[in-house]
Amino acid sequence: MSSKNKLGFWSIVLLGINAIIGSGIFLLPNQAAKLIGPASLGVIVFDMLLVISIAMCFAEVGGMFKKNGGPYVYAKEAFGDFIGFEVGFMKWAISIIAWAAMAVAFATALGKVWPAASVGVTKNIIVVGILVGLGIINILGVNISKALNNVITVGKLVPLVMFVAIGIFFIKGGNFTPMFPKGQYTAGSFGAAALLIFYAFTGFESIAVAAEDMENPEKNVPKAIITVMIIVSAFYLLIQAVSIGVLGAKLAETATPVADAASVFLGPIGGAIVTAGTLVSIGGINIAASFITPRSGVALAEDGLLPKAIAKQSKKGTPYVAIIITVALAIPIALSGSFTKLAAISVVSRFAQYVPTCLAVIVLRKKRPDLQSSFRVPFGPVIPIIAVVVSGWLLVQSSMEKILWGLGGLVVGVPIYFLMKKTKESSEQK
Repeated sequence: MSSKNKLGFWSIVLLGINAIIGSGIFLLPNQAAKLIGPASLGVIVFDMLLVISIAMCFAEVGGMFKKNGGPYVYAKEAFGDFIGFEVGFMKWAISIIAWAAMAVAFATALGKVWPAASVGVTKNIIVVGILVGLGIINILGVNISKALNNVITVGKLVPLVMFVAIGIFFIKGGNFTPMFPKGQYTAGSFGAAALLIFYAFTGFESIAVAAEDMENPEKNVPKAIITVMIIVSAFYLLIQAVSIGVLGAKLAETATPVADAASVFLGPIGGAIVTAGTLVSIGGINIAASFITPRSGVALAEDGLLPKAIAKQSKKGTPYVAIIITVALAIPIALSGSFTKLAAISVVSRFAQYVPTCLAVIVLRKKRPDLQSSFRVPFGPVIPIIAVVVSGWLLVQSSMEKILWGLGGLVVGVPIYFLMKKTKESSEQK
């Protein structure tokens, strides 16, 4: 692919912001407030520090490589083919499920202004139209999806910036007490809130997956990851603070917190703008997912862990086979309507990528000293170890059912790995 068709630094940053900020930011404030009240600001800081720690690990190992795959590539280099395949398989599978869920989410959000869009045949047509339409756009070339991504990302940030910039003048200090619902802390609520808010931060790891489609990835991927996390963290803190400061105790009772808070200081037009922002936001997430998801399969195919045909490129330099397979698998999942369950297990499944990547930092420093990164996590192994330990603690805050479903893909991947390994060995012997 020629350099003019590749993503520059700020396009990578916008892609990362787009991959993280979605419907969650519009629904986050009320759920967090319900669990732990104004202390949810502290939970956001906690998650921010954890996610930035994990992001720094991604930044260091991301700076060592310029090929597609992200977490899969890092795990494979550090721990071998099997662990790498498991991480890569989970990445592609969960990305497909997440994209399907987001396509359904768009139809559901659209139903607030066009009721027919969220039910029956109309809903199915919209969902399939999103998946197929974005698949075609990506097959046609990176330039088109890059332009759409940049426009959509900027478009969805405008109402959020407006919400913070204006809403900050309507904050009431008295709304920040008591710090907990009903004035007292309930055991386990911090962990539950931390897991909930952590979901809103996920997606940053996708930046490194399509490294080959980026200009100077060894330099730009680390810088982009850190830049994206700082911007997103600032947004989350400010939006939560404005939501609490404007709505107070009512925040925990509303289903559309940001829109309701905007209505208080901007009137009905404010709610309408935020609703439009929600649609643009979920639309943007779909665009980012349509670009990133197929490339997880390409990385596995290029290394012979999935059929080579999956990595085939079109004349435009796009992985059209992987895109077609991704869309074909996403459609039945989306039409199944199991959005809530799929969204819940996706949180747990992310740790199958995060923990190996953090450990890979320590392993690759000793195993592959020849791999020099443009970024290095400070304080030796301290931050990666803390990230792994805290991630483990956060993981056990979930129910056993969600843990089993979320990590079940690792079990499914075992026979596929050995089948592909046997096929590869047989072909080499001929």
